[in-house]
Amino acid sequence: MRATPAASIVACLVLLLSWLSVRATNPEAEMFDRALAEIDRFAVLENELYRDVFLARTGTLRNYDPVVREIDALHDAIDRLRSTAAIDAETKAAVDRLAASVDRQEQLAEHFKSENALLHNSLSFFVRFSAREGSADLNPTISAAAAAMLQLTLDTSPAPAQQLKDRLDQLSQQPTLRADAVLEALVAHGLLLHDLLPSVDNTLRTMRAEPRKLDQDALRTLIMTRETASRNLAREYRLVLYLTSLLLVAFLVHLGLKLRSRADALRRRAAFEHLIARISMRFINALPQDIGAEIDRAIADMASFVGSDRAYFVMSGSTQRLHLWCKPGTNAPADWPVYVAALASQFDPTADGIVHVPRVDHLPICEARNALAKLGLGGWACVTNTGKNGTTSSLGFDAIGRTLCISASGELSLLRMALDTILHAVARHSMETERARLESRLRQARRLERIGTFTSGIAHNFNNLLGGILGHSEVMEERLGSDTRVARNLAAIRRGAESAHDLVDQILAFGRHRDVRPRPLNANALITEATALFKVSLPVGIQVAVHEPPVAAIVSGEPAQLQQVLLNLCSNAAQAVEGSGRIDIGMEVKDLTTAQRFSHAELQPGRYACITISDTGHGMDEATLARIFEPFYTTRSSGNGLGLATVHEIVRDHGGGINVSSAPGQGSHFEVWLPCSPSVETMPDMNAPTITAAQGETVLMVASDAAVLLRDEETLAALGYEPVGLTSLETALSAFRAKPKRFDILIVGPLGPPAASLELATELHSMAPHLPIVLATRATEEISADMLITAGISDVVRWPIIAEEIAAALAHGLSLRETWQRRAPAVSSSKRR
Repeated sequence: MRATPAASIVACLVLLLSWLSVRATNPEAEMFDRALAEIDRFAVLENELYRDVFLARTGTLRNYDPVVREIDALHDAIDRLRSTAAIDAETKAAVDRLAASVDRQEQLAEHFKSENALLHNSLSFFVRFSAREGSADLNPTISAAAAAMLQLTLDTSPAPAQQLKDRLDQLSQQPTLRADAVLEALVAHGLLLHDLLPSVDNTLRTMRAEPRKLDQDALRTLIMTRETASRNLAREYRLVLYLTSLLLVAFLVHLGLKLRSRADALRRRAAFEHLIARISMRFINALPQDIGAEIDRAIADMASFVGSDRAYFVMSGSTQRLHLWCKPGTNAPADWPVYVAALASQFDPTADGIVHVPRVDHLPICEARNALAKLGLGGWACVTNTGKNGTTSSLGFDAIGRTLCISASGELSLLRMALDTILHAVARHSMETERARLESRLRQARRLERIGTFTSGIAHNFNNLLGGILGHSEVMEERLGSDTRVARNLAAIRRGAESAHDLVDQILAFGRHRDVRPRPLNANALITEATALFKVSLPVGIQVAVHEPPVAAIVSGEPAQLQQVLLNLCSNAAQAVEGSGRIDIGMEVKDLTTAQRFSHAELQPGRYACITISDTGHGMDEATLARIFEPFYTTRSSGNGLGLATVHEIVRDHGGGINVSSAPGQGSHFEVWLPCSPSVETMPDMNAPTITAAQGETVLMVASDAAVLLRDEETLAALGYEPVGLTSLETALSAFRAKPKRFDILIVGPLGPPAASLELATELHSMAPHLPIVLATRATEEISADMLITAGISDVVRWPIIAEEIAAALAHGLSLRETWQRRAPAVSSSKRR
């Protein structure tokens, strides 16, 4: 969960809680209470108004200021009710009705004040003058009128009013009335009171009869109904507030657990990163020969961290590797890790190429699920990578019969880093292997330079000596015939001299750069002839046993060089047994289905002739065994250190390898592996050149010496290539930029200082990383293996080129290019998927 959405949710919940808190406190309750209080005050004011009106009626209240104040107070109460209680149409209508009642009360009060003032004025006059001394004849009539008036003030019903009217009429009919103005005024006031008293009392009754009580009760009922509804609503809001608070608490608990989970995931991610860093440091500090063991250890460490039952690292393509780790008590099905990349391609990986299946049984029914279930997997995680050269690599983790949960924010995203760490280690190992190969080529080139310099002075004289031996041997053979024992010895001498002559020719070829062409040879015949030559000089105490091979084997090579290999190894075995012992020589045809690494070679799959030479000598320790093929390294004071070094170079130049096993006191066992040629029926003429013809591949060759360049172009054309020769760095770069796809392989010869050739090779390699480049050079002393790797050099040959050597180098380079081209469509199809 991201921080911004979480903060937004919390802010919204806080606002909601604040609003619910306000609503839950019922803010309208106070308004309703004030409205009810105003209604009660309104009733009190009305009662006070009625009290003061009645007091005024009785004459107790002499002024009307309290009545005016009470009327004004009623209007104020109406205004306050409007502001507090008129919250809807019905309540507002009730308040309006009450306000209309107050207006009518005010009108009646004003009418009452005016009439009541006249009434009391007339009443006071009537009372004051009705008791005055007058005519004896009128006193009873006036007294009767006064009594009737008193009765009317107490009862304004029609009967008392009529009685008063009758008394006043009697009084007005008296003869003395006209002569007495006071009596006339008394009658007039009495008649006025006769009208005013009923009118005032009627006004009072009208004021009392106003439906104010009903209006007040209706308004009170409405307000109390609204107040009850408001209280009920506030109660509901309080319930919602409580539930929302619980929701907020639950959300905060969830957020806390989520944060804790993320913290745990970050801790696991950091721990996984530290583990990968430690593995990377172990790879950096490991020796090249220990890379495989370190990969096994790294896979075991990562599997223990992830919690898987099986873990593996698989590489397929030009580089093949398989490293498998299984938890104790578990095994891997046959060939399971080999096709893991094909199975991973059936899933939709993440952006990093990671496939994660926590539970296989949750997958939809499909072929991939059936395949995982068949393997017994309950959970699976895998990351794959396809390199530029078409090599596919996979790093996988299996959970057998259970869930494999890898945190997406934790270690799952680091599986790509883990795979890259292993790939970097493998690439480093491959680079070290390539560096070792190039260093070996440099050592060979330097050794050949020294041999060429050394042999150029003595080879001719040595050939002259051999010529004399051959001539005398032939003369003696002619004179002695072919049946005598001496003739057979002379024949052996002649064959040995011929072999020595051929060997010198080979040395001269290295020194003078003469073309040397291999041809098909019978390995059995090579062994027989080499053994015959070797037995002549063998001490008596050494026994030689030759084990006839069950099948014939045809190899391609120079007879003299291969005989030199066998003779050197046999001579080395004879010196190891020191005058008494046994030497066994044999040969077998073996097929390698996978790449095989030996003690001093690594061979690709194919059919090989394996020539074995074993002795019962003193053997070698590991330190000596590691250096026996180094030039000029020897353990004998009389040795020169070139015998086994020459053997190793010859075998390697023939595309083979050597495997040696030995231990102190247990003798030594040498195996010479030579690639077999096709069957005898398909072999070309034994005297015809056996260098494989090219298929018209275009070779760009750059060298500053135009004359030598022309000769080398003819050599390449004879081998079946289409050469394009250029004499400068600039023209070569221009031609390559113009048509980069025209050339299949490049040969960079001398262009002045060695740095110029390497500069051109580096530039061409940057433009076409997968195009093989062969460096042809006169001097190798100033060139290191790292410089060759940086420049993209795939092989090193001597300049001017030799047909055999350049043919092998070009064939090797083109095989690398074909391998990449075969893998390129697979890479493209995987990307399309």
